[in-house]
Amino acid sequence: MEAFFHFRPSSTKPACVQHVEVEQLIEAPVQQVWDRYTDHVGWAQWAKLGKVRLEREGVPAPNGVGCVREISNTGMKIYEEVLSFEPPRRMTYRLVRGAVPIKDHLGEVIFEPRERGTLVTWRCQFNSKIPGLGGLSRIFITRLFRNVLQSLSRTRFEAAS
Repeated sequence: MEAFFHFRPSSTKPACVQHVEVEQLIEAPVQQVWDRYTDHVGWAQWAKLGKVRLEREGVPAPNGVGCVREISNTGMKIYEEVLSFEPPRRMTYRLVRGAVPIKDHLGEVIFEPRERGTLVTWRCQFNSKIPGLGGLSRIFITRLFRNVLQSLSRTRFEAAS
């Protein structure tokens, strides 16, 4: 887990790396939560982020390593690429491009079985493209991650058999 966060800034200037981590307990089995979260196009139904489409499929198809998802809302688009895909426990990704004031965004999502369901931990690190706005971006991303995971927890999952 820690190895993922060895950061390499995109410039030689000192960087103020921002970190975000949000956890959410979801009352459903790990496999079901994994399947819902990693169905990137399905985000359009439950995540409340706008339209989602795959720009490129990954391995395993369609949502695995190399997959690039486009998330668009009110004319703004971001593109994220899946870097690792370890069902049903861990996925990592990076921001490839988009209309956001951040760079070097690396994310990790971990799915851990718990007695009452699945603990999802979503973390990322990034730099601000605009000096002084890193903290504000961190607040925005924390709220975004929390809202997405709360939406995920409110979706209907199949009853465990």
